[in-house]
Amino acid sequence: MKIKIFNLGEKNLKDIPEYCKYCIYWEFPCSKKEKKEDMFKMKLKWFKNTKKRFGNCGKLIYVDNKCVGYSQYAPPEFLPNSKNYSITPSKDAVLISCLFIPQKEFRNLGLGTLLLKSITDEMEKRKIKTIETFARKDNPENPSGPVEFYLKNRFKIYKDDKEFPLMRVDL
Repeated sequence: MKIKIFNLGEKNLKDIPEYCKYCIYWEFPCSKKEKKEDMFKMKLKWFKNTKKRFGNCGKLIYVDNKCVGYSQYAPPEFLPNSKNYSITPSKDAVLISCLFIPQKEFRNLGLGTLLLKSITDEMEKRKIKTIETFARKDNPENPSGPVEFYLKNRFKIYKDDKEFPLMRVDL
């Protein structure tokens, strides 16, 4: 199994797993019934703007040249839906809005951990001191990942919630 991780770019944006490619939940919380093509265009617009203002904001993980996972992250100001949670992320943190391996046959192989490590390594190089994410307590299918995954990877529950605690790691 040959594993590679790449920063998200305009050329590989089309490789995002189908489940994630059209998801604009974090970027455009009011957009519910857009056409797939329009959602992808919105995601591309968000990506270009965020990359210009913040820098790299996502990663893709490939197994044998097939993209099997996706991650997206940025300061909370670039992810407007983060304001709609009962707990708000810290303004000085980078928020992982998505870290997902959609296909079950690629889960529990350590790919999510590799993707997360790639993000934390990048943030350390960029002198970013804190990463946060909303994890889910009751459903491992959540695209931002289950609580247990983050606890195994140095994160702590920073602000608890019955469904979506805010997880945090200080780098």
